[in-house]
Amino acid sequence: MNASVILCDISGKKRKIMIQKVLIANRGEIAVRVMRSCKEMGIRTVAVFSEADRTARHVMYADEACLIGPAASKESYLNIDNIIKAARQHHADAIHPGYGFLSENLRFAERCEEEGIIFVGPKTHHLDIFGDKIKAKEAAVAAGIASIPGSDGPVATVEEVVAFGETHGFPIMIKAALGGGGRGMRVAHDAKEAREGYERAKSEAKAAFGSDEVYVEKYISNPKHIEVQILGDHHGNVLHLFERDCSVQRRHQKVVEVAPCVSMNEEQRAAICSAAVQLMAHVGYVNAGTVEFLVEGDQFYFIEVNPRVQVEHTITEMITDIDIVISQLQIAQGLDLHKDMHLPKQNELTLKGAAIQCRITTEDPLNQFMPDTGKIDTYRSPGGFGVRLDVGNAYSGYAVTPYFDSLLVKVCTHGFSFEQAISKMQRCLKEFRIRGVKTNIPFLQNVVSYPAFQSGEAKTTFIDNTPELFEFPRMRDRGNKTMKYIGEVTVNGFPGIERTEKKYFEAPRVPTDIEVPEKVITAKNILDAQGATAVIDWVKNQESVLMTDTTFRDAHQSLLATRVRTQDFKAIAGLTDAALPELFSSEMWGGATFDVAYRFLTEDPWQRLRKIRQLMPNTLLQMLFRGSNAVGYQNYPDNVIEEFIKESARQGVDVFRIFDSLNWIPQMEKSIQVVRDTGKIAEAAICYTGDINDPARAKYNVQYYLDMAKELENLGAQIIAIKDMAGLLKPQAAYRLISELKAATDLPIHLHTHDTSGNGIITYSAATKAGVDIVDVAMSAMSGATSQPSMNSLYYALVNGERTPTINIDNAQKINHYWEDVRMYYQPFENGLNAPQTEVYMHEMPGGQYSNLQQQAKAVGLGHRWDEIKKMYHTVNLMFGDIVKVTPSSKVVGDMALFMVQNNLTEQDVYARGEELSFPESVVTFFQGDLGQPVGGFPKELQRIILKGRPAFTERPGDLAAPVDFAKVQEELAEKIGYQPKLEEVLSYLMYPQVFLEYRQKYETFGDITLLDTPTFFNGIRQGETLEVQIERGKTLIIRLDEIGEPDIDGNRVLFFNLNGQRREVLVKDASIKSAVQVKQKAEPTNKEQIGATMSGSVLQVLVKRGDKVEKGQPLLITEAMKMETTIEARFAGTVDHIYVEEGEAISSGDLLLEVKEK
Repeated sequence: MNASVILCDISGKKRKIMIQKVLIANRGEIAVRVMRSCKEMGIRTVAVFSEADRTARHVMYADEACLIGPAASKESYLNIDNIIKAARQHHADAIHPGYGFLSENLRFAERCEEEGIIFVGPKTHHLDIFGDKIKAKEAAVAAGIASIPGSDGPVATVEEVVAFGETHGFPIMIKAALGGGGRGMRVAHDAKEAREGYERAKSEAKAAFGSDEVYVEKYISNPKHIEVQILGDHHGNVLHLFERDCSVQRRHQKVVEVAPCVSMNEEQRAAICSAAVQLMAHVGYVNAGTVEFLVEGDQFYFIEVNPRVQVEHTITEMITDIDIVISQLQIAQGLDLHKDMHLPKQNELTLKGAAIQCRITTEDPLNQFMPDTGKIDTYRSPGGFGVRLDVGNAYSGYAVTPYFDSLLVKVCTHGFSFEQAISKMQRCLKEFRIRGVKTNIPFLQNVVSYPAFQSGEAKTTFIDNTPELFEFPRMRDRGNKTMKYIGEVTVNGFPGIERTEKKYFEAPRVPTDIEVPEKVITAKNILDAQGATAVIDWVKNQESVLMTDTTFRDAHQSLLATRVRTQDFKAIAGLTDAALPELFSSEMWGGATFDVAYRFLTEDPWQRLRKIRQLMPNTLLQMLFRGSNAVGYQNYPDNVIEEFIKESARQGVDVFRIFDSLNWIPQMEKSIQVVRDTGKIAEAAICYTGDINDPARAKYNVQYYLDMAKELENLGAQIIAIKDMAGLLKPQAAYRLISELKAATDLPIHLHTHDTSGNGIITYSAATKAGVDIVDVAMSAMSGATSQPSMNSLYYALVNGERTPTINIDNAQKINHYWEDVRMYYQPFENGLNAPQTEVYMHEMPGGQYSNLQQQAKAVGLGHRWDEIKKMYHTVNLMFGDIVKVTPSSKVVGDMALFMVQNNLTEQDVYARGEELSFPESVVTFFQGDLGQPVGGFPKELQRIILKGRPAFTERPGDLAAPVDFAKVQEELAEKIGYQPKLEEVLSYLMYPQVFLEYRQKYETFGDITLLDTPTFFNGIRQGETLEVQIERGKTLIIRLDEIGEPDIDGNRVLFFNLNGQRREVLVKDASIKSAVQVKQKAEPTNKEQIGATMSGSVLQVLVKRGDKVEKGQPLLITEAMKMETTIEARFAGTVDHIYVEEGEAISSGDLLLEVKEK
């Protein structure tokens, strides 16, 4: 076949030719788009592909496919010889170049001509003109069209660029002569930027288009970018299909396009479209092309012609009903626009409504639109009336590589009006579900919803000048995140739990027949209506002993290492409130709640407080509050304590049980006053230790407790609590202590103990006879051992007596059935005590500390030496001077005991070898006075050995600490977590900095996993098991695990799930398998001296070497991804300490590139 598109017979008449088979020299969505038109015309298609695109959609869609080279585009889609060779092998008689790649390459079109292959596009003459922007400007001037001042031809040196800027004034635009798609373009505002931009533009142009020729022109800073779609045939016809508004750009690359331009009147439209036709008729243009203009006011300037089909041709098709690709193929066969193709004459062509196109890309708007790579886990697209999707390689399971453009899919909407098109686009962007890679969808949602866009007034600087476009709601991605967590636990287990087959549990017995008593005026009702003083008076007037239920806090802290989840409290909280209104309070917060909730349960304790407050409106909620530590393990400045109390009270805490771990009253004074100021109840606790009836333990005699109670009363305490945290208070001692306290103070007495020894009920019986006002109990199923005595047992122990608790025991029993069942979920965290342990009188370990220290011992491999640790705990207590032991002081004793057992040390060894030992930091700071002063002071010799010259202080630590600047901490935290934190989050961060950040990281990874049922949370999912997870009212995730794949070379397993009927894959690294592949070190985000890769790709150029001195802003290296270069600059002046990569090396996002030591 002759190479000419139009063949002439001897009479000179033009005749048509038929195309039988087309090779599409492109990939992705445009390749599929061209193939669709070919199929409609009955033309066979040939796809070409690189190694990276073997499974790409265009390859599967074509009739035939041919591999043309390795992954890199310059060796495949830019390889002219290989493409021509493929066309000849497959007997293609035409090549459609699509857009980008070789679509404007003159040599490619010439080769097609030489090989007798039809090039579906303009003539080589037109490519010669319009493929070179300099010649294009000359043609425009010759056609009488205004253009932007620019250089006469390509610039040969950077000095020419600088000289142009100085002559015509900055800013200037450096542009690739053969460029397009925003690549090879740099704006320079001064000579320095011109020099840098020249090199980058040339380098990008060479990589993207095979030529590094660039030219320079005056930069018009805030225009509209309007382009006119043209069709021209071999018969001299030129037809415009109206204009498109492409002003919404980023990096000179179009983001959202609109057709027609809604801010343009008919007169302006006619003028600009006529100018486009005038130019194309002047050069005798053939096939589809676009004439682009910059519009400033009423003036428009020619900038370039794109001699090819454009990415955004779709919206022109929607407003004209003309298929541009079919038109291209028909023109290539010699057809006349009007006679053969039956397109309307120019004056008959009308606009039909308005259309919008959004390009969905794998770019991260919050990271300077860096392209993301990875596997698409989920792909769900929109549809419906007036919606068009042009999809490239967007489907579940597709791996996005760094080799090509980041476009996934183009979504177009059409409406009778621009407003209708906007509404459809907003709906479409909401309907998309793309997971596994970051996308620009949130950004596009902001763009199409922004007033400047909706009015049609957006200019090319719209994105740069509108920072609010980058404020996105946090993406939830609840389905994939939930499956990711389930998969992680299924493969790797839960920390602290031995891997076993997931057990099957019957649903817990939630009572349905609670007897709700007639209206009872509860302590909470009194507090809300009359205030704290009225509650105290009410307590003192009660004949029956009152009870506080600790099931929601200390009971599970002491028995189950604080592991009970909010999910299991929510199911019974409301019923407890209704069934037991006679309770004084429910203890549900404080102590280890914060640490464990964040660290192990991936829960927000504030959320727990709010939820329980909502479900228990008629019950006083009580928390355990460390006077100077709040809920942390160290002393905090007074303003932190004050803010914590205020926020806790505001969110629902009614009773603050304030204590100091060493009974040091100065640590409690401030907290008591702040609680009083909030209008809540200040219950001051005295920690009980020793034995008041044992003459050998005279340090803590009865007078000690009486004196302390009087002092606390004078400081404003409203209730005195005796906090017997280890269960050391024996029955006779309880009777004596309570009796004497009642005689010494007028305040109510609230007794707390642990039932470790089995004496709890008889102790409470003795205390009740002595006049105690309130006692702490737990539901039977959560009582006994290191927990509190049983509520149900105490009721029966006192029944028919003068002070029988006035609760509905049947209701209590029904609530107890629930806890009997739920406790089974937490069996792995049981502390192993199944009988009374009178050795508590020896080691004196608090109940909560017992279970937590046991877990700690297992974690460091000392579980088998637990008996030794208990004895050592006793030894350490006496070494420390027989101190009050309650968190955090009890933890210090535990840390020292673990340290000594782990290192096989005796008390004598510590004194003999102490100078060379590095003691746990908690022990060192304790002896410095960080937790306060113990009764009788520190043992001097041991203090000297442990401190090794560190200073010790006797003042209250809160007096020495400077107030926290909350605004500054909030700013610091916002930078770390990526959003503006609330006060409660700032407080949590102050208490547990690293733990809170790790919680936020887990929450970002796994989402809200508090919604999972507890067996799944701890044990994952069985193969074939189906779970239902209600993520909100009316929305349920139905999840089934179908299969667990074998590990790959990296130790990764693919878990095949079914989510709401759709197959999903989740990749989980099996921690039990050692990877055979070396993993690159990642940059630590909080270490500013470490510089990491901003995106996956490769290292193009390393500009420094180790030892180089660098200045702030100096380029260090250049990376490349998806044909986009990024210069990595020094963040500060310093010295290059280490370079971890070399030129050409493949990198992943976050990989450590180099380290620069600050001056």
